Amino acid sequence: MPYVSHLLAVCALILSDGGSEDEAIAGLLHDSLEDHPELVTREELERRFGARVRSIVELCTDTPDDYAGGEKPPWRERKQRYLSHLEHAPAEALRVSIADKVDNVRAMVVDYRAVGESLWERFNAGKADQLWYYGALLGSFKRRKAPARLLEQLERGVSELVRLAEAGQ
Repeated sequence: MPYVSHLLAVCALILSDGGSEDEAIAGLLHDSLEDHPELVTREELERRFGARVRSIVELCTDTPDDYAGGEKPPWRERKQRYLSHLEHAPAEALRVSIADKVDNVRAMVVDYRAVGESLWERFNAGKADQLWYYGALLGSFKRRKAPARLLEQLERGVSELVRLAEAGQ
């Protein structure tokens, strides 16, 4: 599936939840700093889309502020840092982040049904770590009272992913 479909899905989830234009733009760009820092800089984001979009994208990024490409810090370290960061993120960043996670978990469920346990080979961390992370994200979004419709979708997706993983399907 083309990667752009993920970005468009995140944007659509944001807009259907009542998100602003800046949030929608940030949804389209949410992975740019961690996946393409050699092409997109923080300064370029701000110049082209404004300080608010830049801030939301930064808040939805799990790499360090000085990341410019190459090897990323260890997976667990990045995810724990991201979870800590969510505890204080503003509502606009929560909406973008949860929309991203909703689309990610939907894709994981669909792919798990198609390929089974080989799904976990696609990630930098295995099954147990992925399930831990999505459970921790769900807990964080609940504590922060993330947008209810998106939270419900994430909860359903995580529950289904856990059910499939426990059944070994």
